[in-house]
Parts: sequence; structure tokens; C-alpha cells
Amino acid sequence: MDLQQVRAIARSFPGVTEAPHHDKTSFRVKGKIFATATPDGTHVHIFVDEHAVRAAVATSPACEELWWGKRLAGVRIRLAGADEGLVAELLEDAWKRKAPKSLWK
Repeated sequence: MDLQQVRAIARSFPGVTEAPHHDKTSFRVKGKIFATATPDGTHVHIFVDEHAVRAAVATSPACEELWWGKRLAGVRIRLAGADEGLVAELLEDAWKRKAPKSLWK
């Protein structure tokens, strides 16, 4: 996978915008960040719950836990080795965590 594919998936969900976030790019719904990508486009950070993080890490060697201080914040995915279906599923889960239910299909 590459960042263009991630961008296409993330932007396919209703209400999604892309904006800078420090040195990263971020994907947001109603101003709330659900994923970010590193400046070099090699990794994406997807903010899902602990269960989804653990499942992704157990399923794919491209995935690792993403910690924010002492809090498990999401999953970090190396795009070069990532499965598109898994990334799409995680992006949708993260989007649903932030999107108002009125936007859900």
C-alpha cells in the first residue's frame, strides 16, 4: 500500500477532510482526527480501540501498537507491508469512533 491508497479510502467516508497536523497529515471528520500519516508517507497511525489494536498486531507484521504516553492510542502501520483490506477496516472503525451517527451509511 501507499499513502495515496490510504488517502482514497479515508476520504471515501462521508464528512472527511485532510489537514496538516504538526509535521503529519491528518484525516478528520467534523474536525476530529481519526488517522494521521507520517511526512514521508511510509506509515499511517489509525486511532482505534484496544481490541482492534491487539487484533491488528496479532494479524499483521506491518502493524504495531501506537502509544501516546502511557495510553494505547491506536495502531501504527508500515504501509509497504500492509494489507489493504485490514487498513480499510481499521480506517472505517476509526472514522466511526469520531463521526456523528448521522453520517454513517
